[in-house]
Amino acid sequence: MAVVVVGGGGRGAGKTSLVCGVIAALPERGWVAVKIASHAHGPEQPVWEDTEAGDRSDTARYLAAGARRAFLLTAVDEAAMHAALDELWRRIERSENFIFESNRVLNFLKPDLCLMVRANASGAGEKSSFEAAVSRADAVIVSGSADALRDGLRPEFEMARLEQISPELEQWIRGRLIYG
Repeated sequence: MAVVVVGGGGRGAGKTSLVCGVIAALPERGWVAVKIASHAHGPEQPVWEDTEAGDRSDTARYLAAGARRAFLLTAVDEAAMHAALDELWRRIERSENFIFESNRVLNFLKPDLCLMVRANASGAGEKSSFEAAVSRADAVIVSGSADALRDGLRPEFEMARLEQISPELEQWIRGRLIYG
């Protein structure tokens, strides 16, 4: 079992694209993909499972990328987040491989791997939860014009297309999930 969290600096940063890229690059994991929203984002249920692949929603995109199952959790506060996660754990065995799209979920679980997406190198317009979340990141992914890797305090991968991750990032993720 692996738990991966993908978070990011804000709307349009590329979180969903990166989740889809990881799912497509590691199909043997049979991912259960989970998007966590803090506001009404479709169905009125705190835990909703999508079953149709496509491009109409983030969860449909997860399925199109190859996720075995895809869920949307809506949690407006801490109590709602606890309840939604409890419901998810009742529906799915914890022995599955999970990939979460959320910054807030880091307050509720410790992932095996945490990737943070920064929409641009300057970090302009990032949401407040990003700074706290990025401090827990194993790597930072930056949207850019070409694929590149910069070593530093933590690896930083520049990616031209988040939905098709670079061979270097794929290899790095595989290594972290095997040995991390």
